Amino acid sequence: MAEAHQAVGFQFTVRPDGVDFKLSQEVIKNIYLSGVTAWKKKAIQFKCLVKMFSGRRPLLYSFQASLPRLPVPSVDDTIHRYLESVRPLLDNEQYNKMELLASDFKENKAAQLQRCLILKSWWATNYVSDWWEEYIYLRGRSPIMVNSNFYIMDLLYVTPTHRQAARAGNVVHAMLQYRRKLERGELAPLRALGTVPMCSTQMERMFNTTRIPGIETDFVQHLTDRKHLVVFHKGRFFQVWLYTGGRHLLPSELETQFQRILNDTSEPQPGELKLAALTAGYRVPWAQARIKYFSQGINKVSLDAIESAAFFLTLDDEPQGYDPAKSNSLDSYAKSLLHGKCYDRWFDKSFTLISYPNGKMGVNVEHSWADAPIVGHMWEYILATDCFHLGYTEEGHCKGDVNKNLPHPTRLQWQIPNECQNVIETSYLSAKQIADDVDFHGYLFAEFGKGLIKKCRTSPDAFIQLALQLAQFRDQRVFCLTYESSMTRMFRDGRTETVRSCTSEAVAFVRAMEDAGATNAQRLALFRKAAEKHQNMYRLAMTGSGIDRHLFCLYIVSKYLGVDSPFLTKVLSEPWKLSTSQTPQQQLNLVDINKFPKYVGGGGGFGPVADDGYGVSYIIVGENLITFHISSKFSSPDTDSYRFGLHIRKAMLDIQALFKPENDKTAQNAKYVHLENGKKHI
Repeated sequence: MAEAHQAVGFQFTVRPDGVDFKLSQEVIKNIYLSGVTAWKKKAIQFKCLVKMFSGRRPLLYSFQASLPRLPVPSVDDTIHRYLESVRPLLDNEQYNKMELLASDFKENKAAQLQRCLILKSWWATNYVSDWWEEYIYLRGRSPIMVNSNFYIMDLLYVTPTHRQAARAGNVVHAMLQYRRKLERGELAPLRALGTVPMCSTQMERMFNTTRIPGIETDFVQHLTDRKHLVVFHKGRFFQVWLYTGGRHLLPSELETQFQRILNDTSEPQPGELKLAALTAGYRVPWAQARIKYFSQGINKVSLDAIESAAFFLTLDDEPQGYDPAKSNSLDSYAKSLLHGKCYDRWFDKSFTLISYPNGKMGVNVEHSWADAPIVGHMWEYILATDCFHLGYTEEGHCKGDVNKNLPHPTRLQWQIPNECQNVIETSYLSAKQIADDVDFHGYLFAEFGKGLIKKCRTSPDAFIQLALQLAQFRDQRVFCLTYESSMTRMFRDGRTETVRSCTSEAVAFVRAMEDAGATNAQRLALFRKAAEKHQNMYRLAMTGSGIDRHLFCLYIVSKYLGVDSPFLTKVLSEPWKLSTSQTPQQQLNLVDINKFPKYVGGGGGFGPVADDGYGVSYIIVGENLITFHISSKFSSPDTDSYRFGLHIRKAMLDIQALFKPENDKTAQNAKYVHLENGKKHI
């Protein structure tokens, strides 16, 4: 999702202490630490594997030990595929220069760097993931709000109850159930296409996790079973205990606690209202303020309560959600989830659960610890459990008795001096400037969906990606480097890989679509060729033969060794003006959408990646709906998210029109006439 923003032009400082056997001590130390971290994870997962043999049903980590390591591609293959990917974006002179840079790198510097990566791949379980987390996420000093964090929406058409406290009660209880299953390893193993085992490591840090700011780099703090929650409402922070008598609070008990907070009319303490803006602004001022003002006394106690909480809950005071009667309802909803007021989400928590007064919900997610499908898996379980297992009374309250003897939620206490309040205000203003610049458009494409696309005998993802290429060209009149996120979780500790969607085949197809002299038969042939190319690239990325993570790691090693590579520097500084991601539906067995067609999620999205580009997330829902989340920046005179949405719609329809003769023939073959009792059935 948002990793494309962080992956461009990042910088860091490495101070090698010397050279030994052509490897600096710094890179050897780094490779060693990667291996130590990997073996610690193995020890944790071994405890879960022991449980596997005590039962028949496979558990979450049942296949973890059997997952292969991510292979290190050959330098020749990576450079070949890289040059192929940039060919349609460069003129002959530019391409020839890039060929020379690549050739010089391959002949003079690549072998040394490649040896380091191979060494790391032998010692660590994954040669990419720890560096990816550290350098793409944790070392970034710019605000993580909008630039890194992403969001996930509630059900589109259904609101199970309009009582804010009741909905929050059910959802929090469902999260506690999910957390218990996760900690016991009782969730079903993750599988691609329902059969191929996938890595579950990212799920370990879903709860009880916070990103802690540092001067040069942040770190992720993960704790064991936490028994409390911190709730934000109208500028006040409350601590709510999640257990009583050795059990989870029931939904009705959680509703009571949240309603008590909603009924509380106390005022924020000085500096408390916008305190969370520290997590929305630049990282260094937050790290400095944390050391200076929150390292002792009641401020430390209160901050520890937030950072050690199971997760963070905001009881918002403005209704949100999709409303077909309001043209911009998805836009407002997405911006609320993505950045809110810049001080009403704790952006450092693994996720902030957001509850609205009309009963809608949503999640804002910190990106360093995991990728969108991991949180999506949890959210699918939560929504299904909320609606189909826990349920509500006729009055919209949580089911169960009301326990009025629970201790009330407690206010967190703060003593924030004026100097710290000035830092908070500065962070707030810088965050607000970023938030106000987000141009967002949410669009429900309901003309057709996966069902019709499959009748065209093509991949739905390839269809949409080619539509995005066509829309991008119509919007900007140029082609651009395009980022599509793919997963590598079929390998141990795998995260993501990049699919470079703007291929020569895609460019040829788009040019044919814009050429009035081209026939539909010619366009269709080029479409099929481009779609096949895209599917092949996606397969390569998923199976460890992508190019961008390999180039990224070669660059990291070059910095450790002090090796200057104009080729790698050029590659790692190229802007992704179109960044895209599909939100997958993973647990189709949880809700039968044929029986309950209104119980579909809205997917999620992320902020704009480039100052003059677009971020596009999409979710294919059932057979007849695709939801697009489009972001850009108001400050760019060249982009307009609403306009781009119109281009996407037209591109989708124009591509579908190429198949109309085939679809008409398929539909005709599917019809039949059956005479029974004198009636005609079609």
